[in-house]
Amino acid sequence: MLLFLPSYSPNLNVIERLWRFTKKKGLRGKHYADFATFRAAIDECLDRIPTDHSEALASLTTRKFQTFDRDSFLTA
Repeated sequence: MLLFLPSYSPNLNVIERLWRFTKKKGLRGKHYADFATFRAAIDECLDRIPTDHSEALASLTTRKFQTFDRDSFLTA
């Protein structure tokens, strides 16, 4: 099944939701001096998903948007 998404729709894109979650929980707005430290912080956050963040992530990856029939747009 193909779903139409607007050209830029980060709230509908699951990977964008995961990245926003990772930035909030893993990076916490910090500046990292080098790439290795930055990567380690991301890896640590992703490693903790099954134990610490499973409920929060499950709520982010659901399809929480309303769909409309094409006919309803044509008649309105």
